[in-house]
Amino acid sequence: MPTFTHGKNAAFKIDDSGGTLRDISNVLTDVSISRTADVAEVSAFSKSSKAFVSGLKDATLTASGSFDQTVDGYLSGILGAEVDFEFYPIGTTGGNPKASGKAILTSYDRTPDIGGAVTFSAAFQVSGDVTEGTA
Repeated sequence: MPTFTHGKNAAFKIDDSGGTLRDISNVLTDVSISRTADVAEVSAFSKSSKAFVSGLKDATLTASGSFDQTVDGYLSGILGAEVDFEFYPIGTTGGNPKASGKAILTSYDRTPDIGGAVTFSAAFQVSGDVTEGTA
């Protein structure tokens, strides 16, 4: 029987410019990790179906939330840098799934809105493997 979990328990941690892992979950409203794998076609004459081999894996992360000066300092300081990350999609309780690895912050946007709160969004390119484990 499936066990469903509310998204409010998710957690995301990222290194600051000094290499200290910082939990920025308290300002986030959305975190996403997207993983893909390349494939190369190796079909040959006389076959009636295509054939493929697996290639390199890739992953990206996005995060967005409410602007906070402390978190702004962390993210502004790591733009273009490779840092460690940890992502807990259902929370940090022992035994829960955790994805971790290294990522480069490729974009960081701050968005003030005259009719609402100041928000931010960040995009990361994962460098190397995503390690799947548990909290």
